[in-house]
Amino acid sequence: MRSMFCKFSQAAIVITSLLVILTGCNYNNEFAGHAVAKEPAKVSTWLVYWDLEAGENDLRKIGNELDKLSYFGAYFDKNDHVFIPKELGDKREELRRKKERYETYLTFVNDKENPDGTSVLKDTDVLRRLFSNDASMEKHIDEILKLTLQGGYDGIEIDYERIWQNKKIGQSFVRFIEKLYGKALQHHLKLRVVLEPSTPFSAAGLPRGPEYVVMFYNLYGLHSGPGPKANKEFILKTLTQMEALPGEKSAAFATGGCEWSSNGEKRLLTEVEAKKLATTYGAKASRDEASQCLVFHYKDALGISHQVWYADAKTLKFWMSIAAGRGVNNISLWCLGGNVDINKVK
Repeated sequence: MRSMFCKFSQAAIVITSLLVILTGCNYNNEFAGHAVAKEPAKVSTWLVYWDLEAGENDLRKIGNELDKLSYFGAYFDKNDHVFIPKELGDKREELRRKKERYETYLTFVNDKENPDGTSVLKDTDVLRRLFSNDASMEKHIDEILKLTLQGGYDGIEIDYERIWQNKKIGQSFVRFIEKLYGKALQHHLKLRVVLEPSTPFSAAGLPRGPEYVVMFYNLYGLHSGPGPKANKEFILKTLTQMEALPGEKSAAFATGGCEWSSNGEKRLLTEVEAKKLATTYGAKASRDEASQCLVFHYKDALGISHQVWYADAKTLKFWMSIAAGRGVNNISLWCLGGNVDINKVK
């Protein structure tokens, strides 16, 4: 009898233990599911100097949902000094008086103004000169800090592109970010660094500390034939590669889209412009499964065929959900201006 009781007791203990374990697993899984579901996306975006009116219209829609706003941006004059376009500086002062509820950043880009009035986009020669020695690098950093502090921004954003095409410039850029981050901390400023998807994330050796914003766009665009700025495969691939980055990470997705014409012409479009084209030519848009972008075709009065791919709020939410599935909930949207339902992406 005692032997049977012992066996019964042992069996009961085993069953009870299994129930506790299984219940615990279910609880943990349920909790994890709720944790992911309840963790909201933190949304950042850019206000660009060439589209301030439309950008501000979008800002009114999304302002209460916004975590960070970057003013785009400061670039180089003919003497390699950074400056802020007057219209952007004026808009900053205007919005600053309205007591913004989000963090603000001043974006610095490696665009260059030439002596003849023309400009060069993504100029690496100016960076090569500024990174050539410690003195010129320190001087550049001091200019960045001065403009940022004068404007009352919460942080600095560096968007220097094509830097990894030259190994020496890439290595100098890493040293520049280390120095800039250290000085930014001294002035209680935050630092965001925008990186292209082609960045050698594993080998770059970027320092821990700044927030790294990776561009998840330009899969197709002005450099290619028709297609989406991003799709699921591209997003997942880039998410895997950027895991090598230290610290806080953000995924940047692009609004709007691009139009390709049979005569070889290409141009970027906002969502508003794309929808207007579809209405004008009676074109019906379909949704691409892999990217969730909208696509339509039309032929103009001259017989030229056009193909348009663009993103709307549903597209952006789809892309954001892929990033969230990999634990990336910091989202940056390029950019304000010409978006229909940008307030519905969060």
